[in-house]
Amino acid sequence: MHTIIKRCHQGNYTFEDLKYLLSVTSEEQTQLLLNEAYQVKCAEVKPIVNLRGIIEFSNICHKDCHYCGIRKSNEFVTRFFMQKDEILESAKWAFKKGYGSIVLQSGERCDLSYVDFVEDCLYAIKEITKGKLGVTLSLGEQTYQTYNRWFKAGAHRYLLRLETSNESLYNQLHPDDHSFLNRKKCLDVLRKVGYQVGTGVMIGLPGQNIDSLVQDVLFFKDNDIDMIGMGPYIKHPDTPMASLDLNLDVQQRFDLALKMIAVCRLVLRDVNIAATTALQAIDAMGREKGIKAGANVIMPNLSDIKYRDKYYLYAGKPCTDENASQCRDCLENRILSIGETINYNHWGDSPHFKKRQASCLY
Repeated sequence: MHTIIKRCHQGNYTFEDLKYLLSVTSEEQTQLLLNEAYQVKCAEVKPIVNLRGIIEFSNICHKDCHYCGIRKSNEFVTRFFMQKDEILESAKWAFKKGYGSIVLQSGERCDLSYVDFVEDCLYAIKEITKGKLGVTLSLGEQTYQTYNRWFKAGAHRYLLRLETSNESLYNQLHPDDHSFLNRKKCLDVLRKVGYQVGTGVMIGLPGQNIDSLVQDVLFFKDNDIDMIGMGPYIKHPDTPMASLDLNLDVQQRFDLALKMIAVCRLVLRDVNIAATTALQAIDAMGREKGIKAGANVIMPNLSDIKYRDKYYLYAGKPCTDENASQCRDCLENRILSIGETINYNHWGDSPHFKKRQASCLY
């Protein structure tokens, strides 16, 4: 274990090394892995948590992913689309409370009225905060032209999760009209436009194995990813995948998610890694445990309570009954309790992105 971790520190790890780390089950070895990853986090990105206040502004989606609660074929969903002034109110609140950044997230659409609406919101957010509030987008697959329009309007980070880098597994998770290659191509387009590029995976999917997860880690590395958002797979009852048997129980998926965070930190070193709300859906201290495993980003929900239970991606999604102020106060206390501080009033950009930018100048 010590030898493999040393090779990770040196960048000399092998596929089998990473597979071993993700496969450990003893409490002693697992804790060693998490502790080592946390030390790398402290050295590379400091014992600091960056907040990304997330505004889930619409659950209308044109995609039909087999695992997702807001898939277009789910007729049990009450659809909503927030008004521009509601989004701006949430953005202003975040700015006044010292959040360095927000995330605009919705179901996937690419029609012109939607593209125009997002662009309009971005320009307005930029105006009311004098360009001081960072904006991440998580709005799915778009064209180069759309990504470029949104970038010019003020967005500077983009999260486009693959859910798995294994094309065969990806195809099992999606209808035939969904393309793994197109989604992967979008990551390249985002980088070309100038975004900080984020992606991520689900952990514990039906048909997924440790080899697949190692492949995910190496995909992040090979594609020069700046930020990662990943968490344990949790079923939604109104989806085609709800009836499928899982190889891992809930606790095993949670534990494996922490190990994935740790291995990503050991291998990728200076990227931003989110402790997702899916962790907290399984364990009340899930996000804190994610931070102690090497994550450095938390995304508290800023959406109005009346919308939260409608943006229901998976069963047991937490914090649907807390307003933004309650979420902020609760999170601050939680983060301070584990010896971390919050990076208020800063964008909290990925150090990896900054190095990538600098290297492009030479």
